[in-house]
Amino acid sequence: MPQAFVRATPLLAALALAVGLAGCNKKDKEDPDANVVATVNGEVLSRADFEHELGRELASSATESGQHTPEDVEPYKRSLLETLISRMVLLQDARTHNVTVSPEEVDRGVLRLSSDYPAGNFNDVLAQGQLSMAELKAREAARLTIEKLFTNHVYTRVAVTEEELRAYYAAHETEFSEPERVRAAQIVVKGIDEARRVQAQLKSGKKFADLARKYSLSADAKVGGDLGFFPRGQMPPTFDQVVFYLSPGQVSDVVETEYGYHLFRVLEKKAGRKLEFTEVRDQVEAKLLAQRRAEAQETYEKELRAKAQVWVNEATLQAIRGRPATQAAKQ
Repeated sequence: MPQAFVRATPLLAALALAVGLAGCNKKDKEDPDANVVATVNGEVLSRADFEHELGRELASSATESGQHTPEDVEPYKRSLLETLISRMVLLQDARTHNVTVSPEEVDRGVLRLSSDYPAGNFNDVLAQGQLSMAELKAREAARLTIEKLFTNHVYTRVAVTEEELRAYYAAHETEFSEPERVRAAQIVVKGIDEARRVQAQLKSGKKFADLARKYSLSADAKVGGDLGFFPRGQMPPTFDQVVFYLSPGQVSDVVETEYGYHLFRVLEKKAGRKLEFTEVRDQVEAKLLAQRRAEAQETYEKELRAKAQVWVNEATLQAIRGRPATQAAKQ
């Protein structure tokens, strides 16, 4: 989808989508060169770069045998070619508009990527994708450049009116509602006999929260067993089957679950309701803007691509089998 050029993708997915611009030179399309896969407005996508990226993409989708047949490789080639051509067109347009990113912006982007992985694992992920830090920074610079191009030259044209917001809200009312919720507390102990003893203390007038702090094994014991508000489906099914059928102030009988033996007390209940427009206006605006921006982005890309002079060297593309020519020659 077009939005993939804007969103920050997981690192391994990013490895499979190269910018494909290293070694870009002018090339006369009327004199085909076996080392050229395509030209985009005169800019070259080399066979070496294309094979390098195709190899990474195929490696990330290994088959049971570990090998891809020519039939397997063909759709990967076509998809990758379209991705690289689209990126080249967008980066060329960014240069036209003098859109650039600073080294500091790139470093922050790489830091955000690395933060998704446990300490020490990031370099292993890079190695797995056969990607150097310099290559990763180049890819991140391209991604951020395209993102800034859209932000500055596409999204600024998108706006929504108050009438459109209200119309969207009216057409999607089911999206803007709160389900029934209950606030309950629990005491959970290990054995049935202990549960009965706690139950007897409750019946004698002891406070539920005090007994939860004293006996409950659950982490919420320190707050008197309070589980907070939750809708159906958020807690284990057994919880729902009990608490949603009690009235506020009522305490359940002993309930057995895989966690132990529970006593529940319902503290409050909130009925499901439709949220008013004023409560969700910002949410509606964010949804509608995201939708309009995606549409504007898609239109912008299509217009750029329609104007671009793209030439594909089909002979070279057909000759590519999914591994670099130097590697294939050794086999």
